[in-house]
Amino acid sequence: MTRARVLAVFLLGMGTLHFLVPKFFDVLVPPQLPGSPRAYTLGSGVAELAVGTLLVRPRTQRLGGRLAALLFLAVFPGNLQMAYDWVRSEKPLVLKLAVLLRLPMQVPMVTQALKVAGTPVTQG
Repeated sequence: MTRARVLAVFLLGMGTLHFLVPKFFDVLVPPQLPGSPRAYTLGSGVAELAVGTLLVRPRTQRLGGRLAALLFLAVFPGNLQMAYDWVRSEKPLVLKLAVLLRLPMQVPMVTQALKVAGTPVTQG
C-alpha cells in the first residue's frame, strides 16, 4: 500500500469516527477555543474525510499531502488537550503512557504527508 493510501485510510477512518462517536472528540477540543466543541468535532471530521478523499486519487494526492500535513498540525492542540486531561485523570497508567507516547507520532505523520505532497523534508 502506498504512503498516500495509508494516510487516506487513517484519515477516512478517523473522519468517520468523528461522526460515529462525536462525544469522544468533543472533549479533546481545548476549552480556550471559542464556540461549540461539537462544531470543531464535526468540522475536523469533514476535513479529515475531504483530505482522505484527495489522497485516494493520484491526481489530487499532492494537494492531499499538503493539506494532510496542515491538518495534522491543526489538530495537535486537541492531542495535547487529551494528554493533559488523561494524565490528570484516574485512567490506568498504561493509558496515560500511551497518550503521552502518541504525541511525538505527529512528527512522522506530518513528514509522511509532506513526502506525499512532494515537499522536501529537511533534516534539522
